[in-house]
Amino acid sequence: MRAAATTAVVAGTAGAVSHHQQQKYAGQEAAAQQTQDAAYQQGVADAQAQQPAPPPPPAAPPPAAPDLTAQLQQLAQLHTAGVLSDDEFAAAKQKLLGG
Repeated sequence: MRAAATTAVVAGTAGAVSHHQQQKYAGQEAAAQQTQDAAYQQGVADAQAQQPAPPPPPAAPPPAAPDLTAQLQQLAQLHTAGVLSDDEFAAAKQKLLGG
């Protein structure tokens, strides 16, 4: 009976030690996985930060400059039709020509 009791104690102790080691290794694996996950997340964040910003949208083209010749012709037509007096025509023409 003594041998059976000794065997039971040894088996119980071995089981407890085995359980403790399994928990210890599981904790170490979880810690290693957390470290790897954190490193991965940091790598993703670094890669995103290194990507160049998208270029700004192209600027709208400047408004087309009014056709000076067409404007002078329009003034001449108004002058010929009698809508503009000689003085008004001269002033408008001077304004268009920038003087």
